[in-house]
Amino acid sequence: MSKQLIKARGLHKHYSISEGFLQSSKNLKALSGVGFDLYEGQTLAVVGESGCGKSTLARLLTTIEEPTSGQLSIDGIDMGSVQSKAITKQLRQTVQMVFQDPFGSLNPRQKVGDILQEPLLINTSLSATERKQKALEMMSLVGLRDEHFHRYPHMFSGGQRQRIAIARALILKPKVVVLDEPVSALDVSIQAQVINLLVDLQKELGLAYVFISHDLSIVRHIADEVLVMYLGKPVEQGPGDVIFNDPKHPYTQALLSATPSTNIKNKRQRIKLTGELPSPIDPPNGCAFNPRCQHANKSCTISEPVMDTFGKSQVACFALDEGRI
Repeated sequence: MSKQLIKARGLHKHYSISEGFLQSSKNLKALSGVGFDLYEGQTLAVVGESGCGKSTLARLLTTIEEPTSGQLSIDGIDMGSVQSKAITKQLRQTVQMVFQDPFGSLNPRQKVGDILQEPLLINTSLSATERKQKALEMMSLVGLRDEHFHRYPHMFSGGQRQRIAIARALILKPKVVVLDEPVSALDVSIQAQVINLLVDLQKELGLAYVFISHDLSIVRHIADEVLVMYLGKPVEQGPGDVIFNDPKHPYTQALLSATPSTNIKNKRQRIKLTGELPSPIDPPNGCAFNPRCQHANKSCTISEPVMDTFGKSQVACFALDEGRI
């Protein structure tokens, strides 16, 4: 059985937002009750509209921020009980991140070799010769040539820069890589190359991925497990093939209906969501999705649904509970 690398239970992240001078602050609920398990060699895809809390979850997993409440364990260590800076540093090496914009995440004043060696310089006691050798090996692993070692990021294409970012994330041999929209800034022709590279690296190194994306056509080909979020809350979770072939929640159905498909047999009728995404500062009462849901009734505006089992999926929906879908 694969080793569990991340265990999340009831993660909440709230921010205090100032309304201005002499105004009381308000509570922004960026995450509310997110939970999942991630195992070695597995890919968990986190999907949803902008503002659903995907990037906030990424910051918690990479220990950039701490959760307001809930339990988060990384590689068997409970983050809530960690007080040692050494352990925190170790966990930050265990989970690395690849950002959406490869150019913005790379120091334009550093050469590629220096970018890749910097994490080794800070976190290891390797000699200069050993650091250079490790950097060259990692460059080769992601499809870069030795002559790229002394070049600056602006001298590369977008796809090559993302390969550099991936190499930097892997240089410390992490067990988990959080991929925050890793191909959305790339040309379509390059996206497939980077995705194939990620799949190959996962097989070769036994990596676990948290793949954050709004492009469900890509998620379909890479995800073992899918977590669908809406306004900071999980609304559906299950195996990738189950989510894509038999979505249960109305929000998941709407997302998938908007995904372009070349397969005429699997083409879904477009479900148009009306209204705007509510503010996480002032979310609707009851189910957060109820103002935009065609199946909502009075019960959806009073109480908040909890995740329940439907087949192989976990879904939070009163309409599904009551047989209205």
